Amino acid sequence: MIRKLVAQAQAASLSRRGLFKGLGLGAAALGAGSLAACSGSSGPGDGSAGSVRWANWTYYLDYDEETGTYPSLDAFQEATNIRVEYFEDIDDNKTFIAKIKDQLKLGQDTGYDTFCLTDSSLVRLLEQDQLMGFDRSLLPNVGEQMIPLVQKASFDLDRTWSIPYQAGMTGLVYNTKLYPKGVKQVSDLWAPDLKGKVSLLSEQDDTLGLVMLEQGVDVEGDWGDDEFFTALEAVEKQLASGQVYTVKGNSYTQDLQTEAVWAGMAWSGDVTMLNDEAGEEIWKFVVPDAGATLFIDSFCMPTSTESADQVHQLVDHYYEPEVAAQVAAYVQYVTPVAGAREAMEQIDPELAANPLIFPDEEMSSRVFDMRTISSEEDNRYAQAYQKALGN
Repeated sequence: MIRKLVAQAQAASLSRRGLFKGLGLGAAALGAGSLAACSGSSGPGDGSAGSVRWANWTYYLDYDEETGTYPSLDAFQEATNIRVEYFEDIDDNKTFIAKIKDQLKLGQDTGYDTFCLTDSSLVRLLEQDQLMGFDRSLLPNVGEQMIPLVQKASFDLDRTWSIPYQAGMTGLVYNTKLYPKGVKQVSDLWAPDLKGKVSLLSEQDDTLGLVMLEQGVDVEGDWGDDEFFTALEAVEKQLASGQVYTVKGNSYTQDLQTEAVWAGMAWSGDVTMLNDEAGEEIWKFVVPDAGATLFIDSFCMPTSTESADQVHQLVDHYYEPEVAAQVAAYVQYVTPVAGAREAMEQIDPELAANPLIFPDEEMSSRVFDMRTISSEEDNRYAQAYQKALGN
C-alpha cells in the first residue's frame, strides 16, 4: 500500500505544481488561514477527536493528484478521527511570521495550531515566549526515531519547543542544457555569461551563509559583523551590476522552469522534484566546493492553540518510519526519522541510497549548520539585507 501511495505522489507532482503556477497562486500571496490556501481540509477524519490547522511550505507533503489529497495526512485522519486543515502558506519565514506577529504577541489565535518554520527564525518566537512546548512523553516515535543530525539545537537543546519535520541543504543549481559548463562555487554565479540569469534566496542565512563559506568563514563558529557585511557587500555588488535576476523564497523554482534563471542558489529537495516533473535531469544540484549550509524546518505550536493534544498525535504520526519514507519519496529532503531509510529500501532502493535524503559520512562532512545569531544581530542583519535588496 505504501509503495502505491508513493508512486501516486511522485506521479502527481507535475500537474500539482502546474496548477498553482497556472493559477498564479503563491503561498506568499495568500493570507494566513486563507481558505484559498487550504489543501486537504476534507478527508476521512470526521473531526470527532478534534482538529488541527497546519501551515507548511509549498510542495512539502506527499500529494495524490487523482484524489486531490495528501495520502499520509488522510491516513492520519482516518486512524484518529482528527480533522486536519492543511495550508501551504509559507513561502518565506519572515513574511509568514509578519502575517501573524500581532496575534502571536497578544496570545490570540493565529489561524494555525502548528506550523513548520526554519529553526533560525523559529528561535525568535521562542525568545518572545510565543511558543508552547511539546510534551515529549506524548511523542514516543520522536524519542525513538529522531536522527542525531537534528536532535539538538543551540536554542533548544532537548527539542522541547521544536520538533524537526524536514531538513535539507542550501547549495547551487544550474540548467544542464542552457549552461552545460555548470557551477562549482558561488563565485561561478558571477560569470559574465550568466548576467541577468542568476537567482539568490530571500532567506539571508542561506544566501550569505554560502557566500561566507566561500570567503573562508567558519559559519558554525564565532563570526560576526565583519564577516556578515563582507559577504553582504559581495552580494550588493552583484545586485547593483544586474548580474542577479531575482531574489525569492520558495517560488524561485518557477524562474528555473521558465528558463529566466540558468543558475543560482537552491534548496536540495526542490531540484530533485523539478527533475522528476521534467522526466529528466535538466537541473543539477551542487554542493559548493566550500560546502553547503544545513537548514532544519521544525514543527512548533503558538501559545494560543487549543489543539495541542491533536498536534502531538500529528507530529508523532510523521515520525513513523513508513510515513516518513512516504513523505521523503515525494519531497526528497533529509528526513529526520532514523527508520525511514530502511522503510525506503522497500519502496525505492535508489532513493534510499540518495545522500541528499540520507546523508552519508562524506556528504555530512560538507554540510555546515550556521550558528544561531542573537535577536539584536538578526534585526540589524535583516534590515541590512532587505536594504540591499531594495526593500
